[in-house]
Amino acid sequence: MQEMNSKGLKKLTYIVNSAIIVMVLGLMLFFYLDHATFLVYFSIPTLFVYIFGYILIAKGLLSGYLTIVYFWLTLYMGLTTICLGYSYGFHLYSMSMIPIIYYTNYMAYKLNTKRVFTGLYSAIIILCYLLSTMRVAVNGPIYEENILYSQIFWMGNSLIVFAFLVFYTKYTVDTMIDSEKRLKEMSYVDRLTGLFNRHYMMERLDEAYNSINESMIAMIDIDDFKRINDVYGHNAGDYVLEKIALIMKENCKDCIISRWGGEEFLILINYGSGLDMMEKLREAVDKEKFVFDEKDIKVSVTIGLAVRNKDLSIDKWIQAADEKLYIGKTGGKNKVVE
Repeated sequence: MQEMNSKGLKKLTYIVNSAIIVMVLGLMLFFYLDHATFLVYFSIPTLFVYIFGYILIAKGLLSGYLTIVYFWLTLYMGLTTICLGYSYGFHLYSMSMIPIIYYTNYMAYKLNTKRVFTGLYSAIIILCYLLSTMRVAVNGPIYEENILYSQIFWMGNSLIVFAFLVFYTKYTVDTMIDSEKRLKEMSYVDRLTGLFNRHYMMERLDEAYNSINESMIAMIDIDDFKRINDVYGHNAGDYVLEKIALIMKENCKDCIISRWGGEEFLILINYGSGLDMMEKLREAVDKEKFVFDEKDIKVSVTIGLAVRNKDLSIDKWIQAADEKLYIGKTGGKNKVVE
């Protein structure tokens, strides 16, 4: 996955570098039409910088490429502002460059590559912005302002900067929300079985306890699970847990299924269908062939059921299901006790 992301990032960098070269050529033509001679000549080494950028990208030296790009963009922004004045809006790019730097650092973190000095680069950009705009405010631009060109470029540059800010702000917020969702999911899901864990189930039990709808819970235990681990090994035990989790998902539709701990599971069920559903589940496990390392493993489950009772706390409700499970365990196992 990391390799694929690196290739994707390299491809994206090629595209961005090509787009920058096209922009430099377009600006070079504009500088010529606007008689900004120095900026026309300055565009020539700028082109060579980005052509050299292709070599750095090809060799995977993205950190070096970004260092050169940030430095040159900052220099370019400062010189165009000094030459043309801030009425053209080139100084506005400093506002979009800083979020891009921090986004680049985020990508470097994700890809486990060398990170850039965001604080230093940000300080340099801010300093360049202040010096160039102050120079224009005190002495005016080097070249005489063309009102038409300045209006067009102010509008265009402003829209581009706002587009960058909107994109990176949206991307950052979406990333944060996605990370929060994944962290929440990870905190609610048992890694081995893919079922919900005890923490998640306790929240759902609290909701069910206070709901007007009738519900019941089923406490399920794998019979002789310790023997399975001892005889066939813990990998076989994990295999059994994973397979039973799949059988539960197939047979307990519209239920909330959790791994309660070890070889125990807890299922929250709508009241009417509980007993029949659990009997079908027990039969499905009993009939299923469990084969690990070419060895047949006999697996069964015992299930204890308890209907929600408003006179009992949630803990007592769970305890009632556990007591029914104990009756089933001591009464021969592989059965459902209501």
